[in-house]
Amino acid sequence: MLVAAAVCPCPPLLVPEVAAGAAAELDEARTACLDALGVLAASRPDRLVVVAPVAAGDDTAQGRYLEGAEGSFHGFGVDLPVRLGSGYSEEPQEAERGPLPTPLAVAAWLLARADWADAPVEGLAVDESLDSASCAAAGRELAAAAGRVALLVMGDGSACRTLKAPGYLDERAAGFDEGVARALGAADTAALLALDEQLAHELKAAGRAPWQVLAGAAEGRDLDGRLLYEDAPYGVGYFVASWS
Repeated sequence: MLVAAAVCPCPPLLVPEVAAGAAAELDEARTACLDALGVLAASRPDRLVVVAPVAAGDDTAQGRYLEGAEGSFHGFGVDLPVRLGSGYSEEPQEAERGPLPTPLAVAAWLLARADWADAPVEGLAVDESLDSASCAAAGRELAAAAGRVALLVMGDGSACRTLKAPGYLDERAAGFDEGVARALGAADTAALLALDEQLAHELKAAGRAPWQVLAGAAEGRDLDGRLLYEDAPYGVGYFVASWS
């Protein structure tokens, strides 16, 4: 049963060592993320599952990551290793499983920053192009996996908010992100499940699939939502929300 959720963005720039001189630009977002993690801790879950997107077609990165899975930010020029959760699972990682994908590495960094030690942690990397029905089904499965389940859901909104955004300017982006913000702030599962898959793809909104996993996990639950942060500092929509 899902008892709480936190929604956070997953740009590597959220990690100050990666952002370097620009680190202060996301201070507000970092603070909001830690506040959202505090809500998760207060829910006293039996298990925390981190749900994060990976690029469409990256089959080797998709799937489950056990507690203790490792990652780093070496690809961004920073010697900063991270580990998912506070310890190692007794169950070994699958032999073919590589290091944590970047969105899960960002989550691992957030959990370490919050000194998370409240429940076992595992990760689930989902293809950002996964269809809505499959996302919802995955969410329902996660919610049924333990008595009290919390989700940390990583994902960014549209990447087309400005001329300098990764996806250039698309006039549809602001409206899309406004709808996402409303849905996350109201814990509106129907609105999240109704997000247009093709539009999300065109706007490079990698968070769509993880948000729909959350919506599936929350089906039938009467959760209160709160939007803690909303901005697009680099032309990409970033949201922080808590559900409890």
